[in-house]
Amino acid sequence: MKSADSSRIPWWRAALVVGLFGLIAAAYAMYPILGTGSNPEPLAGPPPGPTSGPDTPQPVSRALATGPLTAFVLKPQRPAVADLAFADGAGKPLKLSDWRGRVALVNLWATWCAPCRKEMPALAGLQSKLGGPDFEVIAISVDRKGAAASGAFLDEAKATALKLYVDPSSKALGGLQAIGLPASVLVDREGREIGRLLGPADWNSSEAERLIRSAIAEAGTIATKKPL
Repeated sequence: MKSADSSRIPWWRAALVVGLFGLIAAAYAMYPILGTGSNPEPLAGPPPGPTSGPDTPQPVSRALATGPLTAFVLKPQRPAVADLAFADGAGKPLKLSDWRGRVALVNLWATWCAPCRKEMPALAGLQSKLGGPDFEVIAISVDRKGAAASGAFLDEAKATALKLYVDPSSKALGGLQAIGLPASVLVDREGREIGRLLGPADWNSSEAERLIRSAIAEAGTIATKKPL
């Protein structure tokens, strides 16, 4: 004859059953949160598929600063850029505001700057690829020797795709708060700073092209001007 205690369910089996019911109840409780009706916000980044291909412009973001542009510093608040005063090779006075409505990569350089000489062909390549009514590389020489020496430098560096712009006063350095040369500042259509890179970079790279195309693709509130 079996004792009364032998018919009881072992304590560990009872605990297991209770635990399983608890897990099922928790899963049903979580469903409204994780179900299709209330998905959490997706992670930031380009959508998958063809729309995120290498040739598709993406919003200007830190994610674009890769490869040779790793040192590019994005300015999320986009501060206004100083209205630099400089001149073209013929001595015509110009201001950076003359480029309002266009994206500009403002590059400061000098003939005595060895890294500048290395960077110039890449800047010229970028200008050849994307230069036009929506974009220009504005390479400003802050060399005190003036237009003649700076023009000869562009010829020697095989960077004649760049227009000659000069600022013998070197005031552009202070205007852009540049602490060295070369210095490059990407400016949007409204004259605000998208970001900057101090030092030389391969501006003729696919990474640079994607960055510039993304800036060009942004919707602007100012009508596009014709090239000067």
